[in-house]
Amino acid sequence: MQLVSFLASDGVRLGVKTDNGIVDVQKTAAKAGVSAANSVDEVITRGAEGIEQLRQVIETANETIPEEEVTYAPAVQTPGKILCSGANYRAHVAEAKLNVPDNPIYFPKFRNSLAAHQEDVIPPEVTTEVDYEVELAVVVGKQAYNIPQEEALDYVFGYAVGNDLSARDLQFRNSQWMYGKAIDKFAPLGPYLVTADEVGDPQTLDLKCSVNGELRQNSNTSKMIFTVAEMISDLSKIMTLEPGDVLFTGTPEGVIVGMEEKNWLKPGDEIVCEIEKVGRLVNRIAASS
Repeated sequence: MQLVSFLASDGVRLGVKTDNGIVDVQKTAAKAGVSAANSVDEVITRGAEGIEQLRQVIETANETIPEEEVTYAPAVQTPGKILCSGANYRAHVAEAKLNVPDNPIYFPKFRNSLAAHQEDVIPPEVTTEVDYEVELAVVVGKQAYNIPQEEALDYVFGYAVGNDLSARDLQFRNSQWMYGKAIDKFAPLGPYLVTADEVGDPQTLDLKCSVNGELRQNSNTSKMIFTVAEMISDLSKIMTLEPGDVLFTGTPEGVIVGMEEKNWLKPGDEIVCEIEKVGRLVNRIAASS
């Protein structure tokens, strides 16, 4: 199932993408007199019951919203934690002149960094070196603490396309990357949150990124150094992962920081991130007004 969060006059609404368009869950459930979650967060919390309720809603839907008329919100709005993995593809490690890590490298982003599909991103004036990073984003479905690797994927609710936008001049001013990463709107996420059953094995997905129509990144999640399951298990050894938490899982080669001639992102540039079975995320860089 492909869940959508979109803007309406009364706030953010929950939708489900179908072949005919977007089903407005709240509106459809009210007409049919059935119970269903009103937000992505509620669906995640309810788990299998929440998904089954959405199936019932979809079966009663007799009208949809054309997708081109939808104004998206981030695929998840209120994660307790946004955890990101750095240097998790060998070819990217090589191009960035980093050392292959013995253990996963993590850094945080926060809710202020979330942005929606088709939302403009305005970099802060203190950076001139903005870069893109297509990444598979994992959304936790149930509380996880100290779980073994072989059970880790059972705790995944679903997946989304993420773009770990980075201000390289700020990121590398010291050994801690947060200042160049946790910037407003620097974590576009969406357009869909696709349930884990539809995606299957997260280590077999093609992912790519284009800038202004030029293909820059083209790889597969099989090339991760540390798998999704390894990272979930590893993180759960030191913290409790909660429903709705998001994990960005690293980017492959092809980013600007690894190029000999570095033409950093500028206002007007369109970045398209695509992941097999998960979706196509589009954002543009805009200038500050």
